[in-house]
Amino acid sequence: MNITVNEELLAYIDPLTPEENETLERSLLAEGCRDALVLWGEVLVDGHNRHRICTRHGIPFQTVQNTRFTSIDDVHLWMIEQHLGRRSVSDFQRGVLALRKKDILTARVQPAPVESSGSETAAVATKPEPLPTMGAIAKSARISNATIHQIEKIQKSAAPELVAAVKSGTISINAAATVASLPVEAQVAAVAGGKKELQQAARQVRESKAVARTEPETPEGVIARLRQTITELSAENTALKARLAELGA
Repeated sequence: MNITVNEELLAYIDPLTPEENETLERSLLAEGCRDALVLWGEVLVDGHNRHRICTRHGIPFQTVQNTRFTSIDDVHLWMIEQHLGRRSVSDFQRGVLALRKKDILTARVQPAPVESSGSETAAVATKPEPLPTMGAIAKSARISNATIHQIEKIQKSAAPELVAAVKSGTISINAAATVASLPVEAQVAAVAGGKKELQQAARQVRESKAVARTEPETPEGVIARLRQTITELSAENTALKARLAELGA
């Protein structure tokens, strides 16, 4: 049997941690591969880790075809639903997957067709499919509306180092979304400073925004904005010093 591993599908879901991979390998060696791998034709859709470990150790496995797939979007949506149903998936991963689902469903919504009859244009058309709301997307991921918006902000504005810190649990989703409002250099410097530095950066951003929002023209508001600027410049300076040190080494 020919099984094709599509690199895009392999990378579509976050890989297992070393501990998770070790646990899966022990289970397969002790009990065999009990769940069938899911294929779309010859393309492997579900079971990449099991396929890799079973192939390495010569462990027999079964496969099953999913005949409902008609496009790669169908495959992506199925993969998303499978992972959203697993308890081991973190809230951040759930949010990322749910936002991917939203993008796919949004792209599928097409304008309603308009039919013409003679010289007159008929306005009657099929009712367009509604766009998925953020509330519905959050519910499908079993997270709050606030959390899904924070994850969206992280995806749009966070430096890769900050995203990695969220995935590892070094910083919470809430705090990461706050730190993501800083310039990229400041984010990178905060991550390099560790958990305490990240927490401090998030706290300073919140305090500055709170004062500026309530008293934008008062001395306190001006001081808060100056403190924010100093924080950003200090972080950028730290990042530049680190880069110079690397170049010198």
